[in-house]
Amino acid sequence: MSRRPFAAVLAANTISIAGSSLTLIGVPWFVLQTTGSAGRAGVVAFCATLPVIVAALVGGPVIDRIGRRRVSAASDLICALSVGAIPLLHYAGVLEFWMLCALMAVGGLVHTPGLTARGVLLPDLAEHAGTTVARAASLYDAVSRGARMIGAALAGVLIAVFGAESALLLDAATFAASALLVTAFLRGVPAAEPQPAAGKVSFAGYRAELAEGWTFLTRSRLLAGITVMVMMTNGLDQGWSAVLLPVHGREALGGATAVGLLVSLFGGFALLGALLYGVWGERFSRRAVYTAAFLLCGAPRYAVAAFTDTPLPLAVTLALSGLGAGVLNPILTTVVYERVPDELRSRVSGVTTAGCELTMPLGGLAAGLLVDGLGAARTLLLFGGAYLLTTLAPLVFPAWRTMERVGPADLSADVSRTEPAVPASAHAAPAPRPSAS
Repeated sequence: MSRRPFAAVLAANTISIAGSSLTLIGVPWFVLQTTGSAGRAGVVAFCATLPVIVAALVGGPVIDRIGRRRVSAASDLICALSVGAIPLLHYAGVLEFWMLCALMAVGGLVHTPGLTARGVLLPDLAEHAGTTVARAASLYDAVSRGARMIGAALAGVLIAVFGAESALLLDAATFAASALLVTAFLRGVPAAEPQPAAGKVSFAGYRAELAEGWTFLTRSRLLAGITVMVMMTNGLDQGWSAVLLPVHGREALGGATAVGLLVSLFGGFALLGALLYGVWGERFSRRAVYTAAFLLCGAPRYAVAAFTDTPLPLAVTLALSGLGAGVLNPILTTVVYERVPDELRSRVSGVTTAGCELTMPLGGLAAGLLVDGLGAARTLLLFGGAYLLTTLAPLVFPAWRTMERVGPADLSADVSRTEPAVPASAHAAPAPRPSAS
């Protein structure tokens, strides 16, 4: 029993996600600075997120065949090259807009398989570390939230002092560091190495494995409901983080430093929410906490940003929103771990990730075009109203009541009559993860 592999994955995720937060703020700001167009910022967001869906959808079986350690390391190295090339080409005076879109697309294509490869290792690493999956999931999400907090604050300062290019260079370095950690400390972990195929490797076999993940997801009413709900909110969140918040920050809040601090504040309270749920969360109804948390972290920030032009009201709102967002992933992770068997973990994860991220390209693109056409305030209200309607789903649809149930009989009630119940002790794919930021 050793905690070193789990600690290494936590460290790699912390470094990588902190770097991604730099890009989350740095790229929209770079586009706004160099083009002045919210629409172009939306186009870049579209190009960055569309390949994510493809990678998530087809990547599950590939991850198992190549090996989770290798996929994670290769993903980070390619991301380091694609992100680092943007400021270098800009300094050389040869960066065209299509090049920026292409480099962001490459990063989006390979980044999700790396995150998935680390995420599906969580149950095995928790067992190696001698802790429960629920506690490991809470810690995993907590360090991710903390990393976003640190990265966002650092991004605001770097952009204000040195320009958006410096944030992108630092992000490239963090990807390289994450790859080194995973390569060095996950050697010898069986679940991190290539998994043997059940039969001869072929396109038909690959397609069958992919279909298994899709079939499992669609036959579980709760997992399908979660995926659809998070799909909608992730699209709206992408519009917020890639376009609406940067535009609002430029027009009303005083610049990138304020945006970075606001995102950092959100991340800090999300970290607190994750930690609080890890200590006391299991005492309360999952469905009630999940619903209240989503209502808190969603629509209010859009409304406050639409009606105010000073940082303080939005700062208070984002603090409360972060507190709610912090409890979401531990709940979702625990719910999904109870329902998906180990042998389907990567396949179901790929399908759920693709589903949850299906609207993200459209979210960023729509936000950019709507801001150019209607203005920031009206677009914020449209997105906030859509968010509110989406987050009422757990109160309306009966399938969400099974969030509380973990016994085999209860799992049978969650799936269609043609699918056998999944043992309550089965490991699961990483939960669909809201991208609120």
